[in-house]
Amino acid sequence: MNTSKYDKYFSPDGFWAKLAKVAKTAGSKVIYTGLLLFYALDSPKTPLRAKVQIYGALGYLIFPLDAIPDLLPLVGYVDDLGALGLALAAVAKNIDDDVRQKAKNKLRDLLGEEAASSKDIIDIDGQVVTEQAKGGESASEESGAHKR
Repeated sequence: MNTSKYDKYFSPDGFWAKLAKVAKTAGSKVIYTGLLLFYALDSPKTPLRAKVQIYGALGYLIFPLDAIPDLLPLVGYVDDLGALGLALAAVAKNIDDDVRQKAKNKLRDLLGEEAASSKDIIDIDGQVVTEQAKGGESASEESGAHKR
């Protein structure tokens, strides 16, 4: 999914307004993934290329007209989660412990302790670690290829 056309819709105020409005209906996966991306924007470890991907995904979350309307119960946030998940996989190597902690703290504020320690959140953290390992392998393979 190409989210680059949505980056113009992202703003911090729009992001927080959307989260406050939909936190309970969107669910912890959508909210936590959005928070990870949002806090990655502030990280000095996140390069500009990754930030552009994040702006697009968060802009899509905020954009009022989705491929699947958010008003539909259960399926309304599937497309948002897809866009957020693709962006998260692409920028996972830039998600550090500080970003994860900020996202979990805010998730607790929005949805409570149970949501912050749920299996869904553990799964997302596991996916981030897996993507980071893939990125590390690719980087070491590339550097090894240059040494030959």
